[in-house]
Amino acid sequence: MKIAYIASYFPRECGIATFTEHLIRAISNEQDPTAPEVSVIAMNDEGQTYEYPPEVTFTIRQHHMQDYLNAADHVNESGVDFVMVQHEFGIFGGESGVYLLPFLHRLKVPYLVTFHTVLKESSFMQRMVVKEIAQHAAKVIVMSNLAINFLVNLYDIEQDKILMIPHGVPDFEKLSIDAAIIPKVLRERKVLFTFGLLSRNKGIETVIQALPAIISKHPDVLYVVAGKTHPGVLRHAGEEYRDYLRNLITELGVEDHVMFIDKFLTENDLFAYLMHSSIYITPYLNEAQITSGTLTYAMGAGAAVISTPYWYAKELLAEGRGRLFGFAQHEELSNIITELLDDPAMLEGLRERSLNFGKELQWSRMGARYRQVARRRLQNPPPTPMLTRNLPEPSMLPHLNLSHIRRLTDDTGIIQHAKFGIPNLKEGYCVDDNARALMMTLMVVPHRPSKEILDLLPIYLSFLHYMQLPDGNFRNFLSFNRQYLDEVGSEDSFGRTIWALGYLIRHAPNNSYREFAQEMFHAAIPHFKDLQHLRGRANAAIGVCHYLHYHPSDERLFVALRTLIEPLTDGWERNSNDAWQWFEKDMTYDNGILPLALLHAAEITGNESWKEIGLQSLSFLENLTMSQGYFTPVGNEGWHCEGGDCPLFDQQAIETMAMVLLYQQAHTITGNKVYLQRMYTCYNWFLGDNALRLSLYDQETHGCCDGLETRGLNRNQGAESTLAYFISHLSVLNACAAVPKPEKILKTAVISGGIVSKII
Repeated sequence: MKIAYIASYFPRECGIATFTEHLIRAISNEQDPTAPEVSVIAMNDEGQTYEYPPEVTFTIRQHHMQDYLNAADHVNESGVDFVMVQHEFGIFGGESGVYLLPFLHRLKVPYLVTFHTVLKESSFMQRMVVKEIAQHAAKVIVMSNLAINFLVNLYDIEQDKILMIPHGVPDFEKLSIDAAIIPKVLRERKVLFTFGLLSRNKGIETVIQALPAIISKHPDVLYVVAGKTHPGVLRHAGEEYRDYLRNLITELGVEDHVMFIDKFLTENDLFAYLMHSSIYITPYLNEAQITSGTLTYAMGAGAAVISTPYWYAKELLAEGRGRLFGFAQHEELSNIITELLDDPAMLEGLRERSLNFGKELQWSRMGARYRQVARRRLQNPPPTPMLTRNLPEPSMLPHLNLSHIRRLTDDTGIIQHAKFGIPNLKEGYCVDDNARALMMTLMVVPHRPSKEILDLLPIYLSFLHYMQLPDGNFRNFLSFNRQYLDEVGSEDSFGRTIWALGYLIRHAPNNSYREFAQEMFHAAIPHFKDLQHLRGRANAAIGVCHYLHYHPSDERLFVALRTLIEPLTDGWERNSNDAWQWFEKDMTYDNGILPLALLHAAEITGNESWKEIGLQSLSFLENLTMSQGYFTPVGNEGWHCEGGDCPLFDQQAIETMAMVLLYQQAHTITGNKVYLQRMYTCYNWFLGDNALRLSLYDQETHGCCDGLETRGLNRNQGAESTLAYFISHLSVLNACAAVPKPEKILKTAVISGGIVSKII
C-alpha cells in the first residue's frame, strides 16, 4: 500500500508539519515490512521554499491553483492507493482554502481528511469548503467529541462518516533527556512553561500579569516561553507582539522571572523542558480552539497542566486531569499556581493523572488506527453507481424556490444588483434583467400557475414598456427613483428584450399579454437592420424565431430573420478554419448565444447550412469548455483569442445559461439524447461541478452567486446570475419531464404446465 499525504511538512515550522511528520512515522514503521510506502505532497507558503527530505515527491505553491491540479495528476500517476489530507485553514490557497477542492476532485483514489480546526462560527465559504471535502471523503477524522457535534449539527455531515482519533503524542518514555539542553539558569528554578508559535491569541500576557503575585510567595519561579513568532504574524506585524510582552515584563518588574526561547523546539528538546517544568500553561484567550497539539504533548509527557477553558482543554482536562481558569483572569491563575506550588502532593497528583491519560495517546496507537481506516477502505470499496438515465429525476433537482427573485423585485421591476443576498438599490434596474425575468416567469407558469407567479408578469412587462422609446428602441438603465440613465440602450439589451417579447408572444398565458407584446415587438422591428454586433443580432434572432413559432406565415419576419442571421454565417466563413471554428477571432462573453441563434433559425426555416454551422460551432465550443468532464466557460479575465490561452476565471452565469439552452436546442433539432446529458453537465456548474467545486446556487438565500473568480465565489447574488440559474433549472426541469421514463422490465417465470405469467 502506498499512501500520499498532503499537508505542510518538515522543515516548515508549523504545528501541521510536525503532526504530519509524526503521523507518517507512526503509520510507516520502518521495522514493519508491510508498512505503507510514503509520498508527501508538501504545501509551500507564499514565497517560501524548503529543503525537504526525500519522501516529499511534489510541492504545491499555496496560491497557484494549477499546482494543485498537477499534484493530483502526480498522485494518480505514481501508484498511490490512498491519500490523507491534513486540513487547516490558512494552509491551502484561494478563499478559505478552496484550491484544495479541485485537487480532491481530480484524484482517482480515495482520501480521508483530518480536520484540525472545526469552526462553530464559520463563514459561508468556510462551511461550503468543509462540507464539500467531507462529502467525498472516505472518512472524516477529528480529534475531539465536540468537533463531531459541530460537523453533524452545523455542517450536516453524516455521523457514520466521522471518526474520532485523538491527537497523538510521542512515546516520551523512550526518549532520553540530555541535561545540557536545559540552560543552567533553569535547573534550580520552579519553571512555568508554555510553548508553541507566538501570536496574540495565545494570551501570554495573562501569565506575565500573574507573576508578581506568584513571585511574592515563590520567588524562584521562572516563566519560560518557547517558540518562534508565527510566520504569518511575522510577515504582517513583525515582532510587535513579542515587543509588547517585553515592555509588559519591564513595566511589571519581572525581567528576572521570564525567559523567551526564540526557536522551534525539537521533540527531544520539548520533552526535556516539559520534564523539568513544574507546571505547563496554555493561557489562550478564547474558547474557539477544537484541537491543541501543544496541550496534548504536555499531557503525554505527564506535565501538570493549567489552561483556560477553550473547547479542547475542557475535554482533555476533564475528570481532574488538569486545572482551568477564566480567559484573561490573571488573578485566578496566580491563585491556582500558588496553591499547586504550595502543595507538592496535589501537584504530583495532577502529573500522575496526566501521565496515565497521555499513555493512551501515543503515536504508535494513533498511527495504527489511521492505517486501519485506510486498509478497510481499500479492502471494501463502495459500489460503483450505475447511471441509467441521461437526466435525473425532477425530484433530484433543488426545489424551485423564487424567494430571492421576489426579494429583488419591487413594483417597478427587478433590481439588477445585490450585495450578497440583499438588493442593492443604488444600482437601480436594467432592461436586460427585466427581459430575462419576464422569460423566466413564463417558464415557471406551467409548473406553478399561482397568482403569486402570474402577478410578476405585468411588473416585468410594464418595465420593458416604460423603457421603450417612441421610435420603438429601448433604453437600458433606470435609477431606483425611476430616472432614465441613458438615451439608448446597448445592442445586447435590445436583442435580449426582443428575445423576451418573442418568447411571450409564443407562450403568453392569455391573449391580452400576447397583443401587448406584439405591439411592442412590431414597434422595434425597424431597428433590426441597425444592429452591428453579432450578440445583439443573435439575441434578437432567437426572439424572432419564437415569434415565428406562433406566427409561422409572417413572411416579413422570415426576411428579418435572414437579415439577422447572415452576419453570423458571414463571420463564420470569414474567420473559421480547421483549428478555429468560430464566428470571430476571439471568444468573449455569452458565447453559446451565437450557435444557439443558428439552431433556432435552422429549426424554424429548415436551413441545413445554418444547422451544420450551429452544430460545428457547438462542437468547437464543447471541446474548449468540457474537456475536464465538467463545464468550464471561457473566463472574462482577458477572453480567448485564436492561438492563445483560454482564461479560466471570472466565469459568468450567463455563459452557463447559454450553454444549457444551446444543448437543449441541439437535442430539439437532432433528437440526440447525448445533448441532454451535456445540458445537465452544464447546469451542474451552478451546483458545484466546476473548476473550484463550489456551488454558486445558495440553498439558504435561493440566489445565485455572480461568478467564479480566481480566489473563490463572487458572493453577490444579483439578478443576472440568479435569473440565469433559474432559466437553466427550468430548462433542465422541462427536459426531464419531456424525456420518457424507461419502461419497467417485465420478468417472466414459468408457473406450471408451460403457462407463462408476467411479473412486474
